[in-house]
Amino acid sequence: MTWTARLQRLLTTVEQRFPVVTELANRLLSTNLLDAGTRLAAQAFLAAVPVLFAVAAFAPQSMRDQLRDSLRAMFGLTGACDEELQRVLTDPAGKSLRETTGVVGLLITLLSATSFSRAMARVCERAWRLPRTGARAAAWRWVVWLLALVLVVFLQGPIRDGFGAGLWLGTPLLFVVATGVWLWTQHLLLAARVPWTRLLPGALLAAAATSALGLTARLYMPTALNRALSEYGALGMVLVMLSWLIVLCAAITFALTIGAVLADEPPLNRYLRHG
Repeated sequence: MTWTARLQRLLTTVEQRFPVVTELANRLLSTNLLDAGTRLAAQAFLAAVPVLFAVAAFAPQSMRDQLRDSLRAMFGLTGACDEELQRVLTDPAGKSLRETTGVVGLLITLLSATSFSRAMARVCERAWRLPRTGARAAAWRWVVWLLALVLVVFLQGPIRDGFGAGLWLGTPLLFVVATGVWLWTQHLLLAARVPWTRLLPGALLAAAATSALGLTARLYMPTALNRALSEYGALGMVLVMLSWLIVLCAAITFALTIGAVLADEPPLNRYLRHG
């Protein structure tokens, strides 16, 4: 028997004994997940910037302070980047933004930011191979998901600090919260078309990926952001943040897709069939 025949026989055996491996390989190869993650990252960035300025313009100072503390906790901001963030979120800057944008500008900003919600919904639907939800039925879900995500970002500082207890509690708490977020995200944006239990593998994988990237961001991002700001100005900061978002969103896209395959294939499908 030639080595080619042996390899073919081995592949056939793997396909028969572990169909999940075959399906997973097919899904990862047939779907351009990296492109989907890149598009999701672009929409995340386009949503994050106007929302940040909207908060700076209309939120009370206490909320702006909370957001600044959470962003510091997420990215370990120091030096020039921290000063830039503080400049955006200070009261004089907010007053200027209010005069520039107005309430109508705020509403347009929030509506345009739902493009990120729509992109995330499409990632979930592709992972589960479901058709798109009609805009009329899904519109309120996009807004609710975006507002909930903003709330989660606001709470990142206390969560990562374990509400004062430190990293020993903050780290597992971050994972638990992330699992709940991604479980609920799929349920909401898929319009409850998939049972909760089948959503769990993807939620756990996405939580593990986002928690790991979130914790390591504190080690890498401060130096990278300050260096980019000193060498290339604000454009350098944009490129660094966009690069990090591409990695994060690609990880989420892969995690949700892998989770959907694991939930649909044996052996997990026998335990996750009912929600």
